[in-house]
Amino acid sequence: MLSIVPKDTGWIEVICGSMFSGKTEELIRRLRRAQIARQKVAVFKPVIDDRYSTEHIVSHNEGRLPSVPVSSARQILELAGEATVVGIDEAQFFGPELVDVCQELADSGKRVIVAGLDQDYTGKPFEPMPQLLAVAEYITKTLAICVKCGNPANRTQRLSHDSARVVVGAQDIYEARCRYCHEVFEADDENKGE
Repeated sequence: MLSIVPKDTGWIEVICGSMFSGKTEELIRRLRRAQIARQKVAVFKPVIDDRYSTEHIVSHNEGRLPSVPVSSARQILELAGEATVVGIDEAQFFGPELVDVCQELADSGKRVIVAGLDQDYTGKPFEPMPQLLAVAEYITKTLAICVKCGNPANRTQRLSHDSARVVVGAQDIYEARCRYCHEVFEADDENKGE
C-alpha cells in the first residue's frame, strides 16, 4: 500500500467505503501489522457503536481488536498517550472535530489510521470523511458487492424507512448496493423533521 514510508513524521491514512466493504477488516490488518512490528498502538471507537462489542472494533467477518470506546474525538487526543500508531474506527460518528484531532496526532509524529463511511444512506458525503480525505496522505477506497446485481458497490442501502442520518445497525438494517441499484426512500410521515 505505502510505496514510500515517511520517516520522522506523522501522517493520516483514511480507509473509506460503504458498509460491508471491508473497512474495519483493513483497519484491523494494518493495526495488527503495527503490533507485530512492536509499535505502540492505541485503538478507538465511538461509544455509540455497540453492535458487536463495546470494547473491541469488530469487522463483519468477526475479526476483532481491543479498543477504547470514546464519546468525543477530543478524548482520543487525551488517551493516545505514547502510542505511535492510532487507529480510529467508524469515523463518521465523531463529527467535524475529528479532523483537527487527526491533524494534531499526525503533527505530533503519530501514524493515524481512520476508517469510516464516506457516504450516508442517501449517497451524500458523510462528514467528517470528506475533510479527512482532503488532508490525508494515503487514501484507500474499499468496495463491496451489490446484493442486487453483483456489481461493485459503493453505496449503503438502508432497508428501514427511518429518516435519522445516524442509525446504528448491520445486516438487519443495511446492505451494499451499486450506484444503479441504490434507492433513497422518502421518510415515513411520523419520522419527518426528526
